[in-house]
Amino acid sequence: MSSALTGLSPHPIVQAPMAGGVSVPQLAAAVCEAGGLGFLAAGYKTADGMYQEIKQLRGLTGRPFGVNVFMPQPEYAESGAVEVYAHQLAGEAAWYETELGDPDSGRDDGYDAKLAVLLDNPVPVVSFHFGVPSPEALEALRRAGTFTLVTATTAEEARAVERAGADAVIAQGVEAGGHQGTHRDVAENDGSGIGLLSLIAQIREAVSIPIVAAGGIMRGGQIAAVLAAGASAAQLGTAFLTTPESGAHDQHKQALTNPLFVRTELTRAFTGRPARGLVNRFLREHGPYAPAAYPEVNHLTAPLRKAAAKAGDAQGMALWAGQGHRLARELPAGRLVEVLAAELADARTALSSLPGPGGDRR
Repeated sequence: MSSALTGLSPHPIVQAPMAGGVSVPQLAAAVCEAGGLGFLAAGYKTADGMYQEIKQLRGLTGRPFGVNVFMPQPEYAESGAVEVYAHQLAGEAAWYETELGDPDSGRDDGYDAKLAVLLDNPVPVVSFHFGVPSPEALEALRRAGTFTLVTATTAEEARAVERAGADAVIAQGVEAGGHQGTHRDVAENDGSGIGLLSLIAQIREAVSIPIVAAGGIMRGGQIAAVLAAGASAAQLGTAFLTTPESGAHDQHKQALTNPLFVRTELTRAFTGRPARGLVNRFLREHGPYAPAAYPEVNHLTAPLRKAAAKAGDAQGMALWAGQGHRLARELPAGRLVEVLAAELADARTALSSLPGPGGDRR
């Protein structure tokens, strides 16, 4: 099974699927053509929108690629908390001269329709975020020839991934930018995330399926470290945000290395689910009061984020970024894959030259 994963691309480098218009076909194609595994993000798109991007990507590369799908979310009972938060955001709406979004705009992100498209028009790889698909869905994808991955943030979640029949698990450390892919959004667990290297060790002892490591990885030496820890590949998101092929807003790209933004933080301010982003005004002012209500809060703030981006106001945008954001490099995506692969090779050479337990070279 590990060979099935590593056989998808020459390099053990996966470009993370970043929703919201970042992981566009041009980015995924450039990564694939350079020997990595590129990904499209179906999150927040319609099933047809996803299908059109798949068709576009197939026109750009003949190499294997992946598509990421968000799992449907359970009903949120405390609508009063969302109403209170909407009242708090009224000043933001007035400032950006826009209306707040409808928090009841849908909970399933078109999951069933997207799964139907992926079964009718199979792609090489499909990954899932925010939960575990049914064993029947995973088996159907397997019969269609699709390799499946599911995100886990704990060893317990990884066991659930293996039980359901996924081909591999994405171990997402707390360092990762964007949304944590927890299977259940429990507010009491906020702040209890596990660092990537510890998480890999725990998941490696908990399951037998291959592991893709994700969280704060920006250099080839870090890829070597997670491979040595037991992962079969590394998934990088923030590292690809600043590439010219990325669909990220220019303000977002610039903020990653702007001294004005010195740190990241997990916040519910923009979407109601814990997501790591650069600390800006919106996060500071609203993060402490945002309820655990996804996707209601995401729908609510969508017009605000769009208006802030249109105004070029980074202080009102969701600037998703991993903890390694200051290491971002402005390189074309294909060149970045090449540099990471070269750094990985150098790190492996250095590791193999270290003395073994008996003093001999490894």
